[in-house]
Amino acid sequence: MKHGKNYRNALTKYDPAKSYDVAKACQLVKDLHFVKFDETVELSVSLNLEKNQTVRDTLVFPHQFTGEKRVLVFCKEDRVQEALDAGATYAGSTEYLDKVKGGWLDFDVAVATPDMMKDVGRLGMVLGRKGLMPNPKTGTVTPNIAAAVAELKKGRTEFRADKTGVVHIPVGKVSMDSKDTAENVAAFLDELDRKKPADAKTDFIRSVSISSSMGPGVWVSFKEGDEE
Repeated sequence: MKHGKNYRNALTKYDPAKSYDVAKACQLVKDLHFVKFDETVELSVSLNLEKNQTVRDTLVFPHQFTGEKRVLVFCKEDRVQEALDAGATYAGSTEYLDKVKGGWLDFDVAVATPDMMKDVGRLGMVLGRKGLMPNPKTGTVTPNIAAAVAELKKGRTEFRADKTGVVHIPVGKVSMDSKDTAENVAAFLDELDRKKPADAKTDFIRSVSISSSMGPGVWVSFKEGDEE
């Protein structure tokens, strides 16, 4: 892939083959920023997973960087007001099932009470393609509507390993203080370590890199003594 002059110039400002500690790597991403908009800072973590293993969960970062999420709650009519009082943007059953079936997706995350999943499951072709299907593993299928909505409004973020064993997750914005971004990265790596499969290999994390949306990647040292 051919990169532009600004990208190539950024590569001259650091050693692309070197690994940097989290704090330095986050500062480098900020220093290497060359576009006019506020880019998202993205972390990529390559995991050593067996074919039958996966990693999927959610976390709330210590420093938020996204706008307030629009939450849709699929629930029976007697719980609609509870969902709205908790901060849901939309709540209901048949009305929203029909709207989503028709292609309406004007929300960022969906929550469902367990008694709604039989009907919500039929929307798999619509919600699944967009990564919006409620799932017990991510806390979006739950009888506790208020707690789920509260965490989502705080910015709870889902992460999962793809088919190649790589987790891609946004961890901040270039405009943020690099110390805050570094704390988000550290929080995520700690959470990832807690969620590793019980039979995971010793070298569970293969590599970690961080970059802005348009900028070059910076290798992150994730073990003590890793930094070159």
